Amino acid sequence: MVGKYKVITLCGSTKFKDEFLREQKRLTLEGNIVISVGLFGHSGDNEVWENMDEGTLTKTKEMLDDMHKRKIDMADEIFVINVNGYIGESTKSEIAYAESTGKTVRYLES
Repeated sequence: MVGKYKVITLCGSTKFKDEFLREQKRLTLEGNIVISVGLFGHSGDNEVWENMDEGTLTKTKEMLDDMHKRKIDMADEIFVINVNGYIGESTKSEIAYAESTGKTVRYLES
């Protein structure tokens, strides 16, 4: 299987770490290049936020949100990890951004 690979960016709440990892593996084995989150701030990477003052925390979250939109720019489509239909505000923003740039949006759950 050598050729052109579709690039997919995963989006969703980082509280769904297990689902992110499972879908990343599945989509990769299907022959896609998968771009994921850099950290799981809502499920396990708590040390990232420890000892951060409010101003730094806000700037870091803004940076991570912007970075994820750049990841969407690099992708052909996004795949939303929406366990039990859950889509948070950041993910809604990413979906709207992807749609505004003409990207295909697919979901874990319909």
